[in-house]
Amino acid sequence: MGTSVPVPGQHLPGSGGGVDPADVHSRVDALLDRLDSVGAEGVGADSGDPEALARQAQILERAHDVLVESLAAVDKV
Repeated sequence: MGTSVPVPGQHLPGSGGGVDPADVHSRVDALLDRLDSVGAEGVGADSGDPEALARQAQILERAHDVLVESLAAVDKV
């Protein structure tokens, strides 16, 4: 039985080698800072500007991806 068992999150980029919590925090914080700057342009969620909402959604999706990748790497341990 030389077949290896797949590990959850193994297919995600950057999921090997452990996770540095400080790195995760800094990456998510940087994304959230970008989110704040998109809202500070005066075209945030309150104004209903579709382009601003799309940019905010992309930033939040990327922050979510960072967290999922980190959890997947921890799950491998």
